[in-house]
Amino acid sequence: MRFCLRYVRAGRMQIDLNADLGEGFGAWSMGDDAAMLRIVTSANVACGGHASDPTTMWRTLEAARDAGVTVGAHPGFNDPIGFGRRLIPMSSAEIAALVAAQIGALQGIAAQVGVTVAYVKPHGALGNLAARDRPVADAIAQAVQAIDPAMAILAISGTQSEKAARDAGQPVFSEIFADRGYLASGQLVPRDQPGAMIHDAAEASARLLAFLDTGLMPTTDGDPIPLAAQSICVHGDGPTAVAMATDIRARLTAAGVTLRAFAGS
Repeated sequence: MRFCLRYVRAGRMQIDLNADLGEGFGAWSMGDDAAMLRIVTSANVACGGHASDPTTMWRTLEAARDAGVTVGAHPGFNDPIGFGRRLIPMSSAEIAALVAAQIGALQGIAAQVGVTVAYVKPHGALGNLAARDRPVADAIAQAVQAIDPAMAILAISGTQSEKAARDAGQPVFSEIFADRGYLASGQLVPRDQPGAMIHDAAEASARLLAFLDTGLMPTTDGDPIPLAAQSICVHGDGPTAVAMATDIRARLTAAGVTLRAFAGS
């Protein structure tokens, strides 16, 4: 599915704007969640793997509820020191258990707060591994399906994660990244390589609007590639996150795009 601005001009386009939130731990905070929750329509809430703890989850879910923002689980490798951005060797069965445990933890607190965990989006190194490794993608999809066949998976567009969820019959939505570089393979540029991140809000917004006009995403190592997009991710932990998300929301709205959560609405 390709969203293009020619449909926007007819007033027919809507898209989700998501961010990774609740990524503090104990006395340490990460990003400006309160500001981001006034901008995004979906919040990927860390659930005790790469970040967060019960109190942080509780506060983030309460804030999302009060802001009317849809919430999803954001499970990652159990690696708070590396913020879930390091690849931890695990079997597919171990990854399924890891994901299930973190989803369950967030669901337990969500039940106390009175919100529903509507979807799952793997974090960092786990998400990138699932994007290219079909057995890992299958393990995640099967774990989610065992918990709730109606729970959606938010997958990096065009990757094994998307295909595995679809083949499993799980609801799946495709996301693109406003502030990440792409390879011609459809994978994200690794963070230790040039072009991995876009830090300038105007540059990110311009690339995003061009993508929505053509359905083609520029890459750092080849020709632009076609991607689908039901959701746009802006990372919530960088120093320019709020400015970038604000700029993107304003430009999308000015282009006639309706911002609406893809799940739970």
